[in-house]
Amino acid sequence: MYIDVLLELKNKQTDQTYTYKVPKILESKIKVGKRVKVLFNHRELEGFILSISHFCDKEFEILEIKSVVDEEIVLNEELLEIGRFLKDTYLCSLSSAYATMLPKALKASEKTQINKKYQTNLVLNKEYMEAISLCSSEKQKEIVDLIYENAFLSKKEANEVSVSSVNTLLKKNILKEEQEEVYRLEEKVFESDEKKVLNEEQKNVFEQIVCSLEHHEKFLLFGVTGSGKTEIYMQVIEKVLKLKKTAIVLVPEISLTPQFVTNFKKRFQDKVAVLHSGLSDGERYDEWRKIERKEVEIVIGARSAIFAPLKNLGIIIIDEEHSESYKQENNPRYNAIEVAEYRAKLNNIPIILGSATPTLERMAKSTKNLYKRLELKTRVNKQTLPLCTCVDMASEMKCGNFVLSERLKVEIEAAVSRHEQVILLLNRRGYATTITCGNCGFTYKCPNCDITLTYHKTKNNLRCHYCGYTTFKKEVCPSCKAELNFYGLGTEKLESVICEEFPDLKVLRMDADTTRKKNSYETIIEKFRSGEYDILLGTQMISKGLDFPRVSVVGIINADATLNIPDFRSGERTFSLLYQAAGRAGRKDTLGNVIMQTFNPKNPILQCVAEQSYEKFYNYEMNIRKKLKYPPYYFLVSLKVTSKDYEECSKEATKVVSFLKKNLSDTSLVLGPTTANVFKVNNVYRFNVIIKYRFDNQLIPTLKELDKLFIMNKKVNLEIDMNPTKI
Repeated sequence: MYIDVLLELKNKQTDQTYTYKVPKILESKIKVGKRVKVLFNHRELEGFILSISHFCDKEFEILEIKSVVDEEIVLNEELLEIGRFLKDTYLCSLSSAYATMLPKALKASEKTQINKKYQTNLVLNKEYMEAISLCSSEKQKEIVDLIYENAFLSKKEANEVSVSSVNTLLKKNILKEEQEEVYRLEEKVFESDEKKVLNEEQKNVFEQIVCSLEHHEKFLLFGVTGSGKTEIYMQVIEKVLKLKKTAIVLVPEISLTPQFVTNFKKRFQDKVAVLHSGLSDGERYDEWRKIERKEVEIVIGARSAIFAPLKNLGIIIIDEEHSESYKQENNPRYNAIEVAEYRAKLNNIPIILGSATPTLERMAKSTKNLYKRLELKTRVNKQTLPLCTCVDMASEMKCGNFVLSERLKVEIEAAVSRHEQVILLLNRRGYATTITCGNCGFTYKCPNCDITLTYHKTKNNLRCHYCGYTTFKKEVCPSCKAELNFYGLGTEKLESVICEEFPDLKVLRMDADTTRKKNSYETIIEKFRSGEYDILLGTQMISKGLDFPRVSVVGIINADATLNIPDFRSGERTFSLLYQAAGRAGRKDTLGNVIMQTFNPKNPILQCVAEQSYEKFYNYEMNIRKKLKYPPYYFLVSLKVTSKDYEECSKEATKVVSFLKKNLSDTSLVLGPTTANVFKVNNVYRFNVIIKYRFDNQLIPTLKELDKLFIMNKKVNLEIDMNPTKI
């Protein structure tokens, strides 16, 4: 027997299968999708079996495999097919495609070793009456009784009664130890939550989805914030489970996962597994095996949960489909929504994409019936959408209000006096974005990247948010010893301003700095939900999906900041962020009030947010996209040429443009090369090339050929990103 093995090697040249011979003693264990240990280039490596044959026409010597790693198949037939889809669609290597799907413990990597967790249990080794008669103390009898009543008792629980009694019972062979595999992720017990009665709008949406459960259909669920999309998801999944099928639910942010999981576990109890990057390697491994063993029927998670090895899949749901976090920024640069659509088609099942602010591409597709659009135009409790007001900060600054406008201060005080809560959004972390010397012009910059360092006051350090470089801030200018000036505003500084302005209020901050510790998302969300804090301030992670019934005021600081980012999606990104943030206000019985602080109150995007009009924004933005030949009118490919050598990088970027113009059709537009927005990151220079195309049969063959040309180039690297979310 011979097998073709795919090894996980970083070199693109080795992205192929290698043939190995199987010893007779191991033939019964060989199955496609399992891992085996082999010798490769004098090293012992792991690889996946991709095919099996009984003949080999190769003339050279074939090595034998060393061993079979897995008892069960790791990559089932469906995951193998999805891996091939990733390779063909995103031009990545097959080994990297499979590597991105699996938890660390199951990757074909030589250094991965994650063990299963076991719990030591105590069981009776004799009949109950005999065991009791052999006990010499009341503590021993208590332990025997507990084990008899429960069939077994963990050694940890028994030791809490008496360690010495446990040891004595074991020595007398009255008890014996047994090892039981346990999962690392702590299972919380939730009170059962009954399903809610759907209103007429929700019923209409629900019935249309349920009618499609036996075939493939793509739905765009376009519902205003607070319209009850989650309840529809859960009731549809109930129907799916009754058909003996399973479900995948994707959420964009790790911060949304705890709340989503809580809602689903209240309804579905132990039928839910969780997959996201906040889990430890061991927890992720446990959840994966729980899914493989068919112990759960629903998987909830972020981007990579789309690869969950669920059998008999019945539906895929993607919440907040507009989020850019569904797109992976490093290799393989896949889009989880595109993968989900492929997997739904593969299984002949429906897929639901829900959002209050759908991407322009998917909204445009729904107008052409490529998606079936379902709309929820009102909130479930008939509550009106929040009132949005733009405040001109240019006028406010003349009155000495540099951070908080007078209007926002009044609204905060009024909300708290009514025992309501406030959310403040500032999409920039840290204390100050730039520190400079007014005397000599010295500015703290990252030595590795083309960017200024952000000051974090809590730790008194300056940090690069690109490469992680950190240094301590000196009290005076390192160059001329003059006083330093602080510019820019981050969440840390906003927190200090709020505490100074409202010393009696309790303030909670949620950003990348305060959520580094495990379970910090859940802790912050629960503290605010319980009413322990008056104000929650943070970055975009607080802007969507979260449901706090007592929040009546949302303040948006520097509302126009993201409009100034040089990216064609900056308008869409800003509208979505602000509209979603505004939707956190007035979700239950309170009337919502949203204050947007801006230096550009007449900006059309901000006006659309103030009017809560997605339709107006859609028409405005589509008009610009059409004129500038951007999606959805054109598709994009981003090519990034990177190198530590500036001259080589520039020269190769120019060659890339020449190659593309020579080989692509005349209908495709090639733009560049230009320097990236952040030209140098971690001492690597970066040039961008953009392709705009509609239909070009030469595109994929040309990109593949171009990719091959860079395989042997050790000085310059080429990164290809199909349909990028950022350029």
